[in-house]
Amino acid sequence: MDAQNLIKELKKTVDELQIFNELGKTLTSTLEIKEVLKIVMQKVSELLHPTSWALFLVDDMEKELIAEILVGEHFPFVKDNKVTMGLGFVGWVAQEKKPILIPDPTVRKVYSPAVEVLASEPHRSCLCVPLISKEKLLGVMKLVNDQTEDTLFTEEDLAILATFADYAAIAIENARNFTRVQELTITDDLTGLYNSRYLHKLIQTELRRSHRYHKNFSLIFIDLDHFKSINDNYNHLRGSKLLAEIAAVIKSKLRTVDVAARYGGDEFVIILPETPKEMAIQVAERIRMAICQHAFLTADNLNVKLTGSFGVSSFPTDAGTKDELIRLADEAMYRVKHSTRNNVAAA
Repeated sequence: MDAQNLIKELKKTVDELQIFNELGKTLTSTLEIKEVLKIVMQKVSELLHPTSWALFLVDDMEKELIAEILVGEHFPFVKDNKVTMGLGFVGWVAQEKKPILIPDPTVRKVYSPAVEVLASEPHRSCLCVPLISKEKLLGVMKLVNDQTEDTLFTEEDLAILATFADYAAIAIENARNFTRVQELTITDDLTGLYNSRYLHKLIQTELRRSHRYHKNFSLIFIDLDHFKSINDNYNHLRGSKLLAEIAAVIKSKLRTVDVAARYGGDEFVIILPETPKEMAIQVAERIRMAICQHAFLTADNLNVKLTGSFGVSSFPTDAGTKDELIRLADEAMYRVKHSTRNNVAAA
């Protein structure tokens, strides 16, 4: 190798080491999963300059890979941002936990005849590596370049990406663990809804936002009718299961921007951003009907029916403070509780 090429190679090595050094520092500077993925995206582009690339994370429940990042136009095989485990280059890498380099004359020998779907993917220059932390598969990264002589990926590129994947996997795992710890402090472990402590912060935040932008928002206060009889007749364990089912019914009737929390015992509170009073009453009625019509504890061979009492209050129509909004929704709920039950009342 002549001096000029040697200098060029040394400069390339120094640049790569600098990027890895920056990567290590940057990835340890944040525990937010979205920020981690953004950093991964930036550094991959700096290192290997792919035409297109993607990062998939494993959904253990569905046995699928979810596309968190798709950059470029070489991913027609990704339908609804999902890839089935075992199918295609990405699915095969996830299942086997082994990297792929394309073009590679030995790669055909690696695939089993059952994975014929691989033949349907365009044979551009491609790198595909698993993201593994503590022997657990977290996801897959795939890089694609147009297949020209100057842009073919090499074994050296694969080694670089594999090292990069180790960094990324550790950062993603740490971010996920941090998220889980955060969720434990703000969620109710029985229902999976937010807990009452965090609910107060959410209401205060929504108050500030609604006041600043001159928006409405509403609260719904729910208390289950005769819930004590559930514990008395079917035991507390089944009572807890029923509360979890109630939470699922409530969430199924809300928008993604709405927030539900377990206030305490068998009481729930819902925050409805940008929702005037009349619309909040309709939402409460929809949830009331869903609870009425649902058969609970069917997994325990029971067919328990339940109702709830609902109270609604709104900002700025009824009150301008957090405590007043909660109090008015609570009072409206108790008017129902002390009369008909299974109904909705507004402040």
